[in-house]
This record gives sequence, C-alpha cells and structure tokens, in this order.
Amino acid sequence: MRILNLYSGLGGNRSAWGYYEVTAVESNPKIAAVYQDRFPQDNVVVGDAHEYLLKNFNDYDFIWSSPPCQTHSSFRHNLCVRFRGTEAVYPDMKLYQEILLLQHNSKALFIVENVTPYYKPLISPNGKAGRHLIWSNFIDGEIDISKKPKLRNAQIPELQKYHNIDLSKYDLKGLNKRQLLRNCVDAEIGGKILRKIYDRN
Repeated sequence: MRILNLYSGLGGNRSAWGYYEVTAVESNPKIAAVYQDRFPQDNVVVGDAHEYLLKNFNDYDFIWSSPPCQTHSSFRHNLCVRFRGTEAVYPDMKLYQEILLLQHNSKALFIVENVTPYYKPLISPNGKAGRHLIWSNFIDGEIDISKKPKLRNAQIPELQKYHNIDLSKYDLKGLNKRQLLRNCVDAEIGGKILRKIYDRN
C-alpha cells in the first residue's frame, strides 16, 4: 500500500503504522530531518504539502493530511484572541480546499484531520477521534481511543515521554519544541485509522 503523509511534522500519526511505502511531505527542513531519522525507510519530501497533494493525489492508495490547525483552533480564538489580545487572522482555507479536492477527485482512501474549530465546520466531518475531527471516504463515526492524560499544559519533558520522542539530539534552534510536540497526532489514532482500512477487506 502506497501512503502519502502530508504535513508530516515529527510523525506522530506515523508511529503506529509499521512498515509501508510512505512518502512524507514537510515544509521545514529541520523538522523533516527529525522525521527522516525516526522513519529512515520513508521517502521524505521537503516542500509544500498543499501543492504536492494537488499534483500527486492519484499516485497513492491512502492519503493522510493534517493541515495546520492553529487558525481554526477554538483555544486560540476563544482564549488568545478574545481575552489576551492576540491578533485575529483569517482561517487557513487549505483545510477545506483539500477536503473538497479529495472528496470529488480522489480514488484513494483518505483522511483529513484537524482540531474542533471555534466555528461550525463549513463541511461536516465524517468522524471524530479525541479532539480531532475527521473528513474521510471510509471513516464514519467516532474512533475510540484509550483515555489519555490532558496535555494542554504539559511541558516538553512530559510531551516527549508521551510521544516517545527525544528532541534534545536535533538542531531545532528557532523552533518551538513544545508546539512541535503538541502538533503530533496521537499514534493510537494513526494506528486505529490504518487498521480500519484492513477491516474493510
């Protein structure tokens, strides 16, 4: 099975997949280097995941996309913008562009995941896993995951332990390590979604 892993970050969702033919796309070369070290068998592309999807969506059997979530986040809007004076920004509409592209053009199985937004989603999701909404052509309903500790206020050591990642050996100067770790999709979610593909057979 050929898998496309977009906005791959540190590879949180990838951690429970095992060995597959995976192409990961990450725009930041320092983050891509961490991913490559963690998953040396994967083909890592340093580039724009949004553009890569448009040009290559027909080349894969399963596509996972995790577009940046910060501009959709209820935490950012309801707490930071409304009460802390953080600047309001446009929601990043790449999220909905990718959902529409895949819904109407892709023959591959796909997942687009994002946080629950501060507004009513413009396209209704098919499912949910923890705090993540899911748009998909094969998931319907909620994915049960183990009860997890609340990590909103967790600091780097606790997040590294939770995601089984040690960032101390990497050159990540200028990057927010805590945010990188918070951006990781829970490995259990990634694993359970992949197993649902095999449940279909």
